[in-house]
Amino acid sequence: MTADAPRIEKTPAYPNSYRQILSSTVIIASSSIVSIGLGAIRGKCIAILLGPAGTGLFGLYNSILDLSVAVADLGIQGSGVRQIAEASSSRDEQRIARAVTVLRHTSILLGLIGGLLLAATSTPVASLTFGDTGKSGGVALLGLAVFLRLVSGGQSALLQGRRRIGNLALLGIFGAASSTIISVPVVYFFGTAGIVPSILAMALVSTAASWWFAKRIGLGSVAMTMSQKLEETGALLRLGAAFLASSVLTLGAAYAIRMLVLRYAGVEATGLYQAAWTLGGLYAGFILQAMGADFYPRLTAVASDNAQCNVLVNEQAEVGMLLAAPGVIATLTLAPLIMTIFYSAEFSDAATSLRWICLGMSLRVVSWPIGYIVIAKGHQNLFLFMEVVSTVVYVLLAWLLIKFNGLEGAGQAFFGLYLWHTSLSYTIARNVYGFRFSLTNRSFGTFVFALAALVFCAFAVFPIWSATLIGAVAMCLCGAYSVRKLIPILRAGPSFPTGGLRTILTR
Repeated sequence: MTADAPRIEKTPAYPNSYRQILSSTVIIASSSIVSIGLGAIRGKCIAILLGPAGTGLFGLYNSILDLSVAVADLGIQGSGVRQIAEASSSRDEQRIARAVTVLRHTSILLGLIGGLLLAATSTPVASLTFGDTGKSGGVALLGLAVFLRLVSGGQSALLQGRRRIGNLALLGIFGAASSTIISVPVVYFFGTAGIVPSILAMALVSTAASWWFAKRIGLGSVAMTMSQKLEETGALLRLGAAFLASSVLTLGAAYAIRMLVLRYAGVEATGLYQAAWTLGGLYAGFILQAMGADFYPRLTAVASDNAQCNVLVNEQAEVGMLLAAPGVIATLTLAPLIMTIFYSAEFSDAATSLRWICLGMSLRVVSWPIGYIVIAKGHQNLFLFMEVVSTVVYVLLAWLLIKFNGLEGAGQAFFGLYLWHTSLSYTIARNVYGFRFSLTNRSFGTFVFALAALVFCAFAVFPIWSATLIGAVAMCLCGAYSVRKLIPILRAGPSFPTGGLRTILTR
């Protein structure tokens, strides 16, 4: 059914909502930066100690683990966040405790099943991955890491659902730090034989840390009837299946795009595309991570009220654009330099593809808040429909554009995907939930995308120095506007989400 268009520029869904969005983004982004830095140090040390072959072996074991966890999880971490956030909005402690209990028990059960299945199939998995069965023992041991990761994921979902953003950030930093502290000495003393033990030790420490943070919330088990358990578990698994399908579609599409680049543009172009993809998503990734950590559970808490949903989505989209726009314009302007700094001058040919990806990422910052409405309301069939259609459009676009435009076509396909995804998400949200963009967002969005289009076209038409000058002026205009809008939020004082650093330090 179609709701009447609500008035969306009124009372915010949460007091100090803009500050909550901004502070959550800063906390999660800071945690991500530290984690990325520690991960780079860990990777460098392992590369020095083990060389290319050992580094590749480390990556293969982690790939097996990541894929096993993704399949065994059945999407319940994402659906668990929604269940707990929805229960929390009711302020019914019994209902919250039931949601937490079912999530914990389901995570443990799926972890056991996933771990045992990996151990049972370790021989064929090792043969498929490494070309022989000599490493099947190591693969079997990863079954324990699957169990630990599922348990840890359940606790992380609890923290996210209860909006313990500071705890999530500290957990991410702790996990990255402990991984570095544990893995480097183990690999130093035991060489390649220490790879699997180091992975197990990292999973164990992360699980213990997540359990400690989750215990501080103070929610214990609660007696439940069988019908209550079945109802709660069914809801968890139904939405979880949609999350799982979405993950499979995303991974499958990424694999298909790389294979298309390899087929039509060659091995070198595949490497250039990987570099452009990594850098294109780096900056926007911080904003999107914060969106998933804080905005998703907040939106779920008001999911039954379309007007409040619309207010929250517009606030999130506005702050997201204010934070992302200067970075997008800067990347469009400095793409060749960025490729050279992060990689080398040999990667400068990926600059145009990076620009297309960056344009797509700017649309992703806008479309994701809208798409979260469907997830927050628990409409898994509609969510799955959107994911399937978007994946088909993406792969078809990539096939056509890469075939004719090579490496640049891969970036164009990503931009085309998010033109489609943004249009589809907005159309569905408008007709089903009565969503409308606020006047502020329409005006600022038009301003940003006009600037981005100007800069992009400048590099296609004008000499490099003229285009760079145009880009620099656009950066200044966009940056000045964003700063002018963000300063009042910052002057109002920090608003730390529940479980933030201030709370932790004063307990």
